[in-house]
Amino acid sequence: MSCVNELTDSSSTILMGRKMAEGFITHWSNVVSNPDDPAYNFSKKMIDISKIVFSKTLDGSSWNNTIVLNGELNEEIDKLKKQPGNDLIVYGGASFLSALIGRNLIDEYNLFINPVSIGNGIGIFNNIAKKQNLDLVKSIPFTCGIVLLCYALGRESK
Repeated sequence: MSCVNELTDSSSTILMGRKMAEGFITHWSNVVSNPDDPAYNFSKKMIDISKIVFSKTLDGSSWNNTIVLNGELNEEIDKLKKQPGNDLIVYGGASFLSALIGRNLIDEYNLFINPVSIGNGIGIFNNIAKKQNLDLVKSIPFTCGIVLLCYALGRESK
């Protein structure tokens, strides 16, 4: 969990799609209401941090510290990257992340590889129009079998 804390602490805003937001924000809102929960401190961080939900169907947000953006993805992300503050972090979901990757809007990937085969699912790299070179920054194996692979977008891909 400390690795996830470090990633989140280096960020000032969480980006996500509507589908992810509905479950994500509701989950952490429920956890933060129980101070005895072992994930309470992390849940407080998830509720307190600024969140931006990209949606074509929502007009606004009733979630704490959350705004909804409906504009064109490239333009909105470019505006956000130019604002002062720490990093932006994406907490999915797969369709939203795939759209960001396909538009070459991700600067660094922190992929947690879980050694479980789940069969079919939504691939996050399906919308790439041209090859994107990635440079390995670090890899961290965890005792549970999960491996964090951190990649920066390669120079030829920018």
